[in-house]
Amino acid sequence: MIHVCSLAALPDTVKATGASHVLTVMANVDQVRRPESVLPANHLKISMDDITEQMDGFVAPSDSHIEQVLNFVRGWDRSAPLVVHCYAGISRSTASAFAAVCMLNPHRDEISIARQIRAASPIASPNRLIVSLADRALGRDGRMLRALDEMGPGNLMIEGRPFRLDLD
Repeated sequence: MIHVCSLAALPDTVKATGASHVLTVMANVDQVRRPESVLPANHLKISMDDITEQMDGFVAPSDSHIEQVLNFVRGWDRSAPLVVHCYAGISRSTASAFAAVCMLNPHRDEISIARQIRAASPIASPNRLIVSLADRALGRDGRMLRALDEMGPGNLMIEGRPFRLDLD
């Protein structure tokens, strides 16, 4: 099971879910403290800004970032939940969780995953660049992007509420 949350909700989400792994995808990863219950090897921090194109002074999501995300998820044994978080729990984390579920379920329809995300979080707005890069890395032929289009935009909020994604 994958849980998505904001930085502020990370400690409580890890505690409530019993998560063994944490994936951090946000700009200032140095401000993130690993929950004590998570082993250092089970916490990956990837520094990227929440942007969808190259901008001076910012770090756009890249193929290298997506490769790190997917490799980390491949190494997760699924015996306990994985928590994916970004600063607000709305864009980078939801896109990374979408990529993770698609990778772990290569035959599952992307639209069904996007619908599950929308049902779990009315404010989820997966970062389109992350989804595009993951779509290409996973050989999904644009289906992940089309699923985002069908999902539609999320309601505007400053911080997301934690939610869960089932793997099957």
